[in-house]
Amino acid sequence: MDKPVLDYMNLRPEVRQAIESSEHVIVPDSREQLVEMAIGGQQSGFFEVGYDVPEKGWVAEATVASCKNGASVNFTEPYMRRRDPDCMVIGDEKITDKPRFSDRFGMDFDTVRQETLDWLGKQHLIVMPFMAGGPDYGYQALMIGPQNAAFFAAGLADLQALIVKDDIPENFTPRGIIYVAPPFRHTHFEGHQVVVHNRLEQLHEVHSYNLYPGPSAKKGVYGMLLNIGEEEDWVTVHASTVRVTSPYDNQLTIMHEGASGGGKSEMIEEIHREPDGTIVVGENTVSGESIRMELKETSQLNPVTDDMAMCHPDLNQNSKKLVVKDAEAGWFLRIDHITRYGSDPHYEYLTIHPQAPLIFMNIDGKPNSTCLIWEHIEDAPGKTCPNPRVIMPRHHVPGVVDEPVAVDVRSFGVRAPACTKERPTYGIMGMLHILPPSLAWLWRLVAPRGHGNPSIVDTEGMTSEGVGSYWPFATGRMVDQANLLLRQIIETTDTRYILIPNQHIGAYKVGFKPQWLIREYLTRRGSAKFRSDRLVEARSPLLGYAMASLKVDGVRMSRGLLQVDQQPEVGQAAYDKGAELLDSFFKRQLEKFLHDDLEPLGRTIIETCLNDGTVEDYLELLPMKQ
Repeated sequence: MDKPVLDYMNLRPEVRQAIESSEHVIVPDSREQLVEMAIGGQQSGFFEVGYDVPEKGWVAEATVASCKNGASVNFTEPYMRRRDPDCMVIGDEKITDKPRFSDRFGMDFDTVRQETLDWLGKQHLIVMPFMAGGPDYGYQALMIGPQNAAFFAAGLADLQALIVKDDIPENFTPRGIIYVAPPFRHTHFEGHQVVVHNRLEQLHEVHSYNLYPGPSAKKGVYGMLLNIGEEEDWVTVHASTVRVTSPYDNQLTIMHEGASGGGKSEMIEEIHREPDGTIVVGENTVSGESIRMELKETSQLNPVTDDMAMCHPDLNQNSKKLVVKDAEAGWFLRIDHITRYGSDPHYEYLTIHPQAPLIFMNIDGKPNSTCLIWEHIEDAPGKTCPNPRVIMPRHHVPGVVDEPVAVDVRSFGVRAPACTKERPTYGIMGMLHILPPSLAWLWRLVAPRGHGNPSIVDTEGMTSEGVGSYWPFATGRMVDQANLLLRQIIETTDTRYILIPNQHIGAYKVGFKPQWLIREYLTRRGSAKFRSDRLVEARSPLLGYAMASLKVDGVRMSRGLLQVDQQPEVGQAAYDKGAELLDSFFKRQLEKFLHDDLEPLGRTIIETCLNDGTVEDYLELLPMKQ
């Protein structure tokens, strides 16, 4: 490598030694260079990424096909095609609620860390500077990994703000480093995905022992930002954000939070239509009947964030609304719902005719063909991978908003199963629920992962994604994140809170239609403020208020879609059983937060839930601004 480049960087001695030990080091000149390396060079159509592993020989980890519109990456093991929710461990001895490396593996991480650096020193390396969190409010960071895994570096360069070699500032001091050492999952971790977070003084290390970028290049950087925010008293929320302008020029900014699969990426998508232009609102899983509607003109969408919304204190400027900015330079879009041509013309166009080659994952792309986002790789014959992805640079998206925005409405998405008399479940949420702020905080503590989650390996039943729905990526304590979120809600009194289910409403299969239609409804109204006669207390207090009636562009939604107990296929008895499931789930999850360091108001809110509080009880604790 060019020796002066390394001289610009303030690195710990052992990290510098690993880089200097490598026979060949590339500091990227451009994104184009990384993409070319990812496919094995300009003349290559198909490239295998693998490593010599002691006692195993050559182990292929992934293949990369050079397509006309980008690089199609496919992992050889179906297990490696989505994030293992148990992959994170903590390598340091600082305070944490997460599993420690030494407890899980029975060895000291310092030894494995040095073995990692020694292995990297024997590889041809990519050393790639980037800005974690973006160029304006982000932090200097570095990736160190083998050159044959250039697709990983190219994906990270799109997800975060790449700093090319000529633009590296003098005195470059990484606040975070990602090390990529794929063979270690075989030599040390029995083939499992393992990502170790090691919090040193003023340096957050992420050791990635696998090549699927979800838990490292994506969520590993998220963990860096959460750790820094915890130290500096701010948070990066797990949310998409969109500025919506109605056909009548009303404008509303909606931020949509939730666990993986909760509809964040979908909130910034256009509504999906049938070939005849109609919208299938829902299909009754009992009778087979469908509810259809026409929506002649939809609102204009200007995306702000896709998954990580930075709430840095320097953004707020005394606003009573939450002010956010994207913490990413590109979006890790899950496209499992795009199953045929015409499902989403917007993303189909952006991916078939991109401004520059894209990085695709779990898509059946063939060399020299056009990679099509509805052709998902198969995990087994006849079983498609549930987690197809494309990394979309923000600047490829038309109308994207770069400046900070004030949030009018914070919505929370929940994947819900079907609920019927014969099979009661927690799928009792109506199309739109209005939440008092204290209840909105509770939903962010329990963060249900919900039904049929496509993004992770573990999807059975209703489980919690953890505080903020970003807990799987955080390295500290749950109680500290709970306090940060509560203070954030208390300080942003002009932002309102709603709850929107996806996949099912009672007996109806709805996909993501509820959030798309509610987005249209709220923007046409110009706010999420409602007169009291427009709201009814939900039969389950945890759901706040349901809507008495709701019309979207003149089309009235059926009462059963708003109040699920009114569906004849559900009824009050099945609803109440579902409410009991929801209630017991909340109580199990919330007891974990009754810590001595929890804010007193937070303790009172949780105890209100544990004591079967009413909606009015929650309102008394934190009023809902009218």
